[in-house]
Amino acid sequence: MEKFLQFIVDNKYPIIGAIIAILIIVTGIYHLIIPIAVIVACIYGGFYFQKNKDSVKEKIKNLIDKL
Repeated sequence: MEKFLQFIVDNKYPIIGAIIAILIIVTGIYHLIIPIAVIVACIYGGFYFQKNKDSVKEKIKNLIDKL
């Protein structure tokens, strides 16, 4: 029993991740994960472009010139 409890303590985060994954699959929320991930990625991209406007313009211009 002591080895089992030590296993649980050593691997608590993967176990929590597995439980969350099972809950997502059982409840059907996985259909929303990709759209939510796309929305979050677009928001992050917008913030990045806004803060680094000059460097992004230069990188895009160099990319277009290579094409």
